[in-house]
Amino acid sequence: MSDMSGAAVKEPRLAAVRAWLIAVAALIAAMVVVGGATRLTESGLSIVEWKPVTGALPPLSDTAWHEAFEAYKTIPQYREMNAGMTLDEFKTIFWWEWAHRLLGRVIGLVYFLPFLFFLWRGWLDATLKRRLWVIFGLGALQGAVGWWMVVSGLTHRVEVSQYRLAVHLMLAMIIFAAIVWTVRRLAPRAPAPIPVSAMPAGRRLRATAIALTVLTFLQIYLGALVAGLRAGKAYNTWPTIDGALIPAADRLFFETPWWRNFFDNVLTVQFSHRMVAYLLWAVALWHLIDVLAARATASLGRGAAALFAALTAQAALGIWTLLELVPLGPALLHQGGAIVVLTIALVHLDAAGQGRAMSAARVPATA
Repeated sequence: MSDMSGAAVKEPRLAAVRAWLIAVAALIAAMVVVGGATRLTESGLSIVEWKPVTGALPPLSDTAWHEAFEAYKTIPQYREMNAGMTLDEFKTIFWWEWAHRLLGRVIGLVYFLPFLFFLWRGWLDATLKRRLWVIFGLGALQGAVGWWMVVSGLTHRVEVSQYRLAVHLMLAMIIFAAIVWTVRRLAPRAPAPIPVSAMPAGRRLRATAIALTVLTFLQIYLGALVAGLRAGKAYNTWPTIDGALIPAADRLFFETPWWRNFFDNVLTVQFSHRMVAYLLWAVALWHLIDVLAARATASLGRGAAALFAALTAQAALGIWTLLELVPLGPALLHQGGAIVVLTIALVHLDAAGQGRAMSAARVPATA
């Protein structure tokens, strides 16, 4: 039983809490994929009002549909990209955005109502309650950030700001990671007589696992910028980009000040996304070899192998998506793959900190 759970909380109760959190995490993963579809279908600006309660209902009459369509016609995206769109075409993009927002409301209810029940029943200790309240607060903030993102595309742009899109996605990933980490903290654990931190090789393995997790977050952030700038549709060759393995400096850094290129320059953003992908793959391979050489436990070896395999599949998905000019299906698989990679990285990081990194035969007597 986890130290977070407290001795007074029985394992069946903890199992119920874990199942609830896993369900919430799965819904967040689905929300991220639906959000990706909303972005790829240019649907995110189809609903121009934020009505947290009444907005749960879609238009229920022809009059209501026409009113929603007329509201959409007032924004630049309609005038500059979709002028002449029919009502039926509008309904297609409307349903994507409505489903995205509805799923957000469902997640809020699925999180909050069981949370109240567990609080009422006294199944949560003080540490766990604080953690879950923080996650709830982040979820409430996410709703406001989502509307802040939408607002950026309602007046002077034909799409939302890539900066705000990246913040919106990263906050979702932080919430998802916090839930996955909490589930791991609540999982039953066999005693670890020799913690990883007590071994030189174990400390190195854990440091690399941390680096892989940080790089995964960075790569997801860069992916959000790629999506926000439609950079995946701009340079569709691999392994070259803009005619070379490494583009010319004057093409990568023509924005001023120079750092803006990493956020606004389509070429630089996509090139950065590629380079971090290569780095992630290489570090994952090195980490796997290091784990095997250190004679780590089977669970740590499986985790390193699973992370390397997931990153390899994710890289292949990314290349396929790029070469096919970002079709909806492969693009959503690629976005879902990022969630899988992050989940494996988090679970592996937890294992690297809790289990025995090496067999007893390799542990120095002084340990």
